[in-house]
Amino acid sequence: MIQLTGITKSFGSLQVLKGIDLNIDKGEVISIVGPSGAGKTTLLQIMGTLDKADSGAVCMNGTDVSRMKEKELSAFRNKHIGFVFQFHQLLPEFTALENIMIPAFIGGTSTKEATKRANIVLDFLGLTERASHKPNELSGGEKQRVAVARALINNPSVILADEPSGSLDTHNKEELHRLFFDLRDQFGQTFVIVTHDEGLAQLTDRTIHIVDGMIKQ
Repeated sequence: MIQLTGITKSFGSLQVLKGIDLNIDKGEVISIVGPSGAGKTTLLQIMGTLDKADSGAVCMNGTDVSRMKEKELSAFRNKHIGFVFQFHQLLPEFTALENIMIPAFIGGTSTKEATKRANIVLDFLGLTERASHKPNELSGGEKQRVAVARALINNPSVILADEPSGSLDTHNKEELHRLFFDLRDQFGQTFVIVTHDEGLAQLTDRTIHIVDGMIKQ
């Protein structure tokens, strides 16, 4: 599903990733843990094609994305990868439904089809009654579920999440964690989650520990 081979990344004289090799199978829920500054988010961004490694290869579904040009990468990312961030990053001027549809529009989906898809995901996440609400009218947990729905709209093969429950209270955090596994079981997505939350890490199928830019065995 995802193969990372020999991934290195430096920022100036600071080498953040020092040769990462990692294989992730379809349908796995993986957590990536480690101290601040260990390179977790950098690795996730390279995996998600938001950043390029200095060396090494990233293959997803048999495609070597590390060799793609930016236009190809954008199209690949839109179709195959969904992102969930710590802070939902919803656009305040749009409703929940409209925020969810944005990746579909970017991918060239018609308004009719995008609306249909968005309503299906909203219903699955229990957000149908909040579809017409703007972000400032939603609770923290609802905003993050809308962000998850936005990540799902194009039915990507992988969801990459960076501290997705970091801004939530205990109740909403637990609900979000359960949701990831429900989504995996329902839609078959692969989840790669960067987290400091030990409770979430213990729930995942596998935990990858990164220390000083390397995977700790």
